[in-house]
Amino acid sequence: MTRYIHEVDGVEVKPIHKATCHCGSVELMFKMHNGLVDLRRCDCSMCRRRGAVVSSVALDDIEITKGEEYLTLYQFNTHTAKHYFCSKYGIYTHHQRRSNPTQYGINVACLEGINALKIEGVPTNDGVNHPADR
Repeated sequence: MTRYIHEVDGVEVKPIHKATCHCGSVELMFKMHNGLVDLRRCDCSMCRRRGAVVSSVALDDIEITKGEEYLTLYQFNTHTAKHYFCSKYGIYTHHQRRSNPTQYGINVACLEGINALKIEGVPTNDGVNHPADR
């Protein structure tokens, strides 16, 4: 069953929600048609180190409004997923998903006003044993 989150600790998840890196050099707008959806963590070698809670958006539902030149791409293992982070302070903002390359996983903690630590019951996906690795 798909879980949709429209509010986190009293803060509304807006239909178009601004996100920023830590220093503010990178700004993005994410279209959240149904709020936060497909919330998860992952235990692959990359995700368990960054500890991010991610939500999914379609590739067309992201707009980089400032600082695209500060975004750095990182790829590893199968080089399918594309992980983006701010080159100034290293904050992961989003990634094009390996399990569904038609979507971005977005770092919920980068959404303005949203505290991802206040979201209960976020499952952890098995990224260590990902089907694409077999």
